[in-house]
Amino acid sequence: MALREFKLPDPGEGLTEAEIVTWHVKAGDTVKVNDVVVEVETAKSLVELPVPFAGTVGELFVAEGDTVEVGTPILSVDDGAAAAPAPAPAAEPAAASGGDAPAESPTGGSMGGGRTAVLVGYGVKQTDAVRRPRRQPAAAVASRDQAPVEADRPVEPLTGAQVRALAKPPVRKLAKDLGVDLGAVTPSGEGGVVTRADVEAAAAGAAQPAQGSAPAAPDRRAPDAARETRVPVKGVRRMTAQAMVVSAFTAPHVTEWVTVDVTATMELVEKLKRDREFRDVKVTPMTVLAKAMCLAVRRHPEVNATWDEDAQEIVLKHYVNLGFAAATPRGLVVPNVKDADRMSLLDLARAIGDLTATAREGRTPPSDMAGGTITITNVGVFGVDGGTPILNPGESAILAIGSVARRPWVVGEGADERIEPRWVTTLALSFDHRLVDGELGSRFLATVAGLMSDPARALVWG
Repeated sequence: MALREFKLPDPGEGLTEAEIVTWHVKAGDTVKVNDVVVEVETAKSLVELPVPFAGTVGELFVAEGDTVEVGTPILSVDDGAAAAPAPAPAAEPAAASGGDAPAESPTGGSMGGGRTAVLVGYGVKQTDAVRRPRRQPAAAVASRDQAPVEADRPVEPLTGAQVRALAKPPVRKLAKDLGVDLGAVTPSGEGGVVTRADVEAAAAGAAQPAQGSAPAAPDRRAPDAARETRVPVKGVRRMTAQAMVVSAFTAPHVTEWVTVDVTATMELVEKLKRDREFRDVKVTPMTVLAKAMCLAVRRHPEVNATWDEDAQEIVLKHYVNLGFAAATPRGLVVPNVKDADRMSLLDLARAIGDLTATAREGRTPPSDMAGGTITITNVGVFGVDGGTPILNPGESAILAIGSVARRPWVVGEGADERIEPRWVTTLALSFDHRLVDGELGSRFLATVAGLMSDPARALVWG
């Protein structure tokens, strides 16, 4: 038989690691090319990975909950073919045992230095540079790294020093804080994973004083599990945090505000909800705002740009990939509608609806979050009047819409001036002051506000 290793591919451009969320196969299962075998969580989304070759699953090298680097073997597959004879050594002889594995091996699923096309991403090049050494999971160590023993010596089980206990990073940190040896803890989690409860129980057992001895002083450094909860920062939340820090301390932000009477927009929204063409899509004030943003970019294209620090150039984008912030259980996700400026209001509403549904399911592919040029965010859905949004890295402007509420508003002029209840909201535009000055930012914001107060203007602008 010929065992081939499936190495974790890059599910999206530039990603370096992923967490194993759910295995869809087990040892002994038969798989075909492009069968989904595992679901992983990257810094951007949940991704289902298909296997690039067919055969029988031999072994799962990593457990659910483990974070592994791109290029790490995650499972082996017996493709049923006869193993090819080992080639004669060229310059350096192969290590007999105990040495490091070569960068390219017959069991590594070598594809002649090329990449195997799969449904998500590509198989990792077998000639890729080797990453820094990484501890192998317990399952892999137990099956691949046992050295032969002498016939007259009993086989000794692997000790905690030889096999690294399976545990998530927060559990490992808790064990370190409590002084608990993970190798000595009996795991209760699925697949032999040590859980937080296992560590706390081990710590409590170790803290029990011997009979007749004085009780030990409490460890003031140990966290109170009943009073605190530690949430690991990873995946989308970590990526968002890093991006916001980079943006906030790289681009000089300026935020301007305008309060707008959007009664006409609310009336338009109600009409569209009753329109047969719009019956299958969700129409909101943000839908109209998205269209207004695209039209405003047409009048003020300099806003739709990015700052190239290396080249010291301003790059004007002649297309609008309109991003919008979507709150999901995994954190804030910002997919973008590609070529939004070429879409009708109906097509734009459909695109936003589809991307929102995908984001809330946690399945937004990295391509949907890449290449954005300008963004809108709706803080009004939470009952907030407004905010100062932070730019997405690589973009020069982001617009926030606050809650739309009934407020007293002065209408009419002269003798007809009066106070009426109107639908009112606040728009806040943050922009990169390196390439958008105060005049341009103000004109852009005023244009959007004008379209929201009188959406019929869009007919004149085309």
